[in-house]
Amino acid sequence: MGSPDSSLSRLLPENTLQGDPTLLALLGSWLRPETIAWAQPALTEMGRAAGDELQAWGDACEREPAVLRQFDAWGDRIDEVVYPDAWRQLAAAAARTGLVALPYEAEMVARLGADARLVQAALCYLFAPSTATYLCPVAMTDGAARVLADAAGAGQSHEVRGHLISRDPAKNWTSGQWMTERQGGSDVGQNAVVAKRDGDRWRLFGQKFFCSNIGCEVALALARPEGAPPGTRGLSLFLVPRDGPDGRRNHYRIDRLKDKLGTRAMATGEVTLEGAQAELIGDPDRGFAQMTAMLNITRLHNAITAAATMRRAVMLATAYAARREAFGRRLEQHPLHAEVLREMAAEADAALYLTMRMAQLLGRIEAGTAKPDEVAVFRVGIALAKLYTAKQAVAVASEAIECFGGQGYMEDTGLPRLLRDAQVLPIWEGTTSVLALDVLRVLRKRDALDAVGAELERLDAPERECALDLASKASAEEGDRGESAARRAAFLLAQSWMGGLLGQAGVEVRSRGIGPPPR
Repeated sequence: MGSPDSSLSRLLPENTLQGDPTLLALLGSWLRPETIAWAQPALTEMGRAAGDELQAWGDACEREPAVLRQFDAWGDRIDEVVYPDAWRQLAAAAARTGLVALPYEAEMVARLGADARLVQAALCYLFAPSTATYLCPVAMTDGAARVLADAAGAGQSHEVRGHLISRDPAKNWTSGQWMTERQGGSDVGQNAVVAKRDGDRWRLFGQKFFCSNIGCEVALALARPEGAPPGTRGLSLFLVPRDGPDGRRNHYRIDRLKDKLGTRAMATGEVTLEGAQAELIGDPDRGFAQMTAMLNITRLHNAITAAATMRRAVMLATAYAARREAFGRRLEQHPLHAEVLREMAAEADAALYLTMRMAQLLGRIEAGTAKPDEVAVFRVGIALAKLYTAKQAVAVASEAIECFGGQGYMEDTGLPRLLRDAQVLPIWEGTTSVLALDVLRVLRKRDALDAVGAELERLDAPERECALDLASKASAEEGDRGESAARRAAFLLAQSWMGGLLGQAGVEVRSRGIGPPPR
């Protein structure tokens, strides 16, 4: 198979956009002709780069991950995250192509309207699978830009937002999210980081346990102001810059970088805040609500990455099946193997359609053109899309490795990285069970259940009655009985929804035999 630099790229089409007929058909159907005409050059260029320099830079980052330099030559603490040049190249490419900027630029919004999010999602989808999980910093930066735009603050936060959405690599910044603490995990209400007033600013004290993109220029962090009540209602959202106004590093310590199963190219660390200067964002009692708005953005990016991972797995396995001979004929000529490839492609198609439906709805919400039922559909759908596509990405990546046989298990092919990096997707931005319970809570509002029912009815979604009936019963139950059915209800809703979207698009709806979700 050759070295990691060439083994995967030589199995890819010359242009991953042109090699993805499902994406082409979706965009051709959902976007206005004038939008397609404008977006085509950028999408085509991204598809070309995905199998060329983006893949090469992603491979280089995997071979030479970031390291933490805690002290300088004089023994002074500096906590510098040292990245390879290839990581900087990926950052520059993401900035220049507007992966964060596009939905926030006045000119682009005026030109594309609600379609800005759909075009952005398509660009990110093409970018993601080659780039050593660099879409994670993109996702967090996008979420931070959204929060700062909604807060409409002045001063530092306004200036920071300008950096976050800049297309100039020399001016562009990325953001982190410092939410998770050791004792809390998904239970954010247990957060114990304390915020203390210091004149017209704040200082933060405590520890954050999982901080991805730890070398970011700014981070959003949840903290509890002194005297605030317990639980999520006592949390506020703060902007924490890496550097202070005097150019010195802010008062926080990077204790170590995580040794992870996957996403090795992206540095994740543990942070101790030692009076770090911070700016309060928005109302002090709306920190958790603001975090939820940010999660809507990052969960969309998580689903984009999952859908892109599945498509990349299908492309690689299909290309290999066309070349590899076994038992006297090519793998693609064996009916059983061909059926496995079709099942994988069906999962990738379904993930793409559900994810892009969420991008379409988010664009309408941000443009102020969404109807109330569309807002309700998005509230349910973004959690469903994230939880379902993440689980299936792991299953499809695993199936792709099996399609390569023993060679798929070899590190020097680059294939194991596909599975390792997929495995984080069900964990980031809320685990499957946490999101299933979120779906249940939203569905307890009658307007949400009615809106989802209308969406499935419009699509003539298969098995919608069964899915809606279970969702209705589970959301009506209080306590353990409703909770125990949450995952099954979420999976059935997602499957029905995807079947409806595919059926409406004229894409064959196949039974899902690749890694069926647990019932």
